[in-house]
Amino acid sequence: MYVHDEFDRAFLAERVEDFRDQVARRLSGTLSEEEFKPLRLMNGVYLQLHAYMLRVCIPYGTLSGTQLRALAAVARKYDRGYGHFTTRQNIQFNWIKLAELPDAMAELAKVGIHGIQTSGNCIRNTTTDPWAGAAPDEIEDPRLYAEIIRQWSTLHPEFTFLPRKFKIAITAARHDRAAIKVHDIGLRLHRRDGKTGFEVIVGGGLGRSPFIGKTIRDFLPKEHLLSYLEAVLRTYNLEGRRDNIYKARIKIQVHEIGLEEFTRRVEAEWEAIRDGALKLDAAAVDQVRAHFATPDFEPLDNDPAALAAALEDPAFARWHANAVAPHKAPGHAIVTLSLKPIGGPPGDATADQMDAIADLAERYAYGEVRVAHEQNLTFPHMRQKDLPELWAKLDGIGVATPNVGLVSDIISCPGLDYCSLANTRSIPIAQAISERFSDGARAAEIGRLHLNISGCINACGHHHIGHIGILGVDKKDEEFFQIALGGKGNFKARLGELIGPAIPQSEIVDAVERIVDTYLELRTSPSETFIAAVERLGLDPFKERAYASR
Repeated sequence: MYVHDEFDRAFLAERVEDFRDQVARRLSGTLSEEEFKPLRLMNGVYLQLHAYMLRVCIPYGTLSGTQLRALAAVARKYDRGYGHFTTRQNIQFNWIKLAELPDAMAELAKVGIHGIQTSGNCIRNTTTDPWAGAAPDEIEDPRLYAEIIRQWSTLHPEFTFLPRKFKIAITAARHDRAAIKVHDIGLRLHRRDGKTGFEVIVGGGLGRSPFIGKTIRDFLPKEHLLSYLEAVLRTYNLEGRRDNIYKARIKIQVHEIGLEEFTRRVEAEWEAIRDGALKLDAAAVDQVRAHFATPDFEPLDNDPAALAAALEDPAFARWHANAVAPHKAPGHAIVTLSLKPIGGPPGDATADQMDAIADLAERYAYGEVRVAHEQNLTFPHMRQKDLPELWAKLDGIGVATPNVGLVSDIISCPGLDYCSLANTRSIPIAQAISERFSDGARAAEIGRLHLNISGCINACGHHHIGHIGILGVDKKDEEFFQIALGGKGNFKARLGELIGPAIPQSEIVDAVERIVDTYLELRTSPSETFIAAVERLGLDPFKERAYASR
C-alpha cells in the first residue's frame, strides 16, 4: 500500500481547516448556497435530494484496515450507520449534517483519506484493477502509475476547471477489470519488443451520449506518461465545449472533430512538452515506489490440506468456486466480498461490517482491502490455508453471498431514493430482481450475467455496458424502465441495444426473468454464457419474450 508522508498529512489538515471556515460562513449566511457550491464541490460535497452527501476518494481502490475503520467511524458517528461504495472505487455518505462535515473530514484526514476532486470539473479519482499487485495475468502493479497520476493531477492549476469532469482508468492485466474503454482516458500497460508502455484510449464515457473509447496511441513509453496525459488534457481544456453541459465531455470533442484530427492536435502539443519537466526518470518513479509497502508473502504451497478438507462442505465449495481467484504467489488467493446480499441495497456496507472487514484484513489479508467498480470489496492477498476460517467469518457478517458475477450481483446507482437528478428508484428494482433469483442453484445454472441499473440518463449504474442494462425514465410522473441487451465493459467493450419501449415498474422484474429464461432455453450448452447467446441470437427472441404479456 502507499504510505503517506508528512507533506500529505499537513496538506489534508490544512484543507480541512479551510473547509471548516467555508462551512461556518455558509451556516452564518455570509456565503449563499450559490457561492458555497463551488467550494463544497472541490471537497466532494454534493447537495442531494434530502441532505448533503460526502463522496470520499479511495485512490485506486486501496484501503488499509485503519482507513476502513475510519470510514466505519464516520458512518456510525455522522451518518446513519452505513456507506455506499460506488462504481469508481469511492464511498458515499448520504446523510451527514453540513455543520458536522468538517469534523468528519478531519477524522478521515488523520488516516490519509479525503473528498478532494471527487466532484467538480476536474480530474477525478484514477481507478484501476482491484486485483492489482495480486493477479497472475498482470504485467506489473498499475497502482504505481495511478499514484503518479494522483500526485500530478491533484490541484493541478491548469485542470481544476475543465469543461466537465474527467475520469482516468488504468490496467496492466490481460483481462480488463477496470472498464478502461468507458473512461475519458483509459490506459493499458502492455509489452512490445521487450519494453513496457501504455496503450492510450481516449473519449470513452456513458451518460446521455455514450461512446466507447478509441486508441490514439498504441504504445507510449512509460517515461512519457504524464507529458502525454498533459497534452490530452490541454487539448481538451482549450477546445472542449463550454457552451453546452451535454456536449462538454471529451468524448463529444473526439466525436465532433474526428479521431484523426484529435490525435493530430494531441501529438502536436505533446511534441512541444514531451522531454520537459514531466518526463519520468527512474529516480522519480523509484521515489513513488518507495512509498508502497509490498506484502512479504509467506512461502506456501498451493492447495493445502486444510483447504482440500474444507472443500468437502458443499456450501464452502460453492463460495470458493464463486468468490476465490488465483493469486500470483503460491499458496495464496484473491477473495471477493459480495456487497450484494439477496434483497439488500447493492454496494452498501454497515459500520459494523466495515469494522469487521478491517479486522479480518489485518488478521488474514496482509492488511489490505480493495474496492471494485462492481461495488464489491476484495481481499487481494489471502493465504489459501486460511480460506475456510475466513469464509465462516465473512458469512457471519453477511458478505459471503456466493453471487459474484451472477445475476444478483447487480450494479446500481442510488436512484431517486437519494439523487435529485434521478427519474426513478434503482435500489428497490435491484432488490426485487435479486430476490427473484435468490435460488443459488438457479443463479449458478444461469452463470455469468452482469445486470446494471441506472435511475436516469447520467448512467451512474453503467447500464450501457451491462449484459442486461436497465434505465429508469419518467413518463407522466410514473416510473418506467427501458431494457438494453448486449453491453460489455471489458477490452471488447460495446454498448447495449434497446429492445423496445419502456416498461412500468410493476412489470420490469417479470420482463428480466423472461429474458433470462429465454437464454436458458436457447443456449447451445451450459458453457455458452448469456452475453455469447445474445451475440449469436440477436435481440429478437429476447424482445419477443420480454414483451409477451403486453
